[in-house]
Amino acid sequence: MTAQRTRHIGYGIWLILASVVGWWAAFQLTMDKFISLENPQAELGCNLSFFVQCGANLDSWQGSVFGFPNPIIGLTGWMAVLVMGVAVVAGVRFPRWFWALFGVGIAAAFAFIAWLIWQTFFSLHTLCPWCGLTYLVMIPTFLTTVVHLGRNGTLSKKKSVQEAFGRLMAWTPLASILCFAVIVVMAYMAGGDLIGELLRLF
Repeated sequence: MTAQRTRHIGYGIWLILASVVGWWAAFQLTMDKFISLENPQAELGCNLSFFVQCGANLDSWQGSVFGFPNPIIGLTGWMAVLVMGVAVVAGVRFPRWFWALFGVGIAAAFAFIAWLIWQTFFSLHTLCPWCGLTYLVMIPTFLTTVVHLGRNGTLSKKKSVQEAFGRLMAWTPLASILCFAVIVVMAYMAGGDLIGELLRLF
C-alpha cells in the first residue's frame, strides 16, 4: 500500500487513459484533414450536422494557428502524456524541475484548449465532435496534474501544503464536472442551437 501511494497509481492510470483517448481524437482529426486536403468537397465522417462538424474547424485559421494543423500537436503531445503515465505507474522518480516542465506543458495545452473552445463557440459557431472528446480528457488531466504537482512537492516543499493538495485530489472529478458545466453555459451564450446540439452530443 505504501508503494502504491508513493507511485500514485491512480494518477498514472488516468494519464494513460486520457492520452489514449486524446491521441485517438487527434488521429481522427488528422485523417479528416488529409481527406479534406485531397478532396475539399468530401463529406467528412465528423460532419454530423450544420453545427456538429469538424470541417469548419479544420479549414479555419484557428485550426492551423502555428502554420500546421492543430491535430499534429495532439499527436505528439498526448504521446508525451502517455510516456509520463507509464513512468508514474512504473514508479519512476523524476526530479522537481522535470515535473515543473511537465506541468508547464500541461498548463500550456489547457490554455490552448480553452482558447479553442472560445473560438469554436463564438467565432466558428460549431461543435467539433473530436475536439469535444479532447476537451473531456484535457480538462481533468490539467486539474489532476496541478493537484499532483502540489502533493508531490513540485509546487511547495512544505509537508502541510503537500497534504492539503493530496486531499484535493478526491475533488478533481467534481471540479471537472463544473468545468464542463461552464462549457455548456458558454454554448448557451453562443446560441440556443449550439446548446441543443451540445446536449445531444454529450
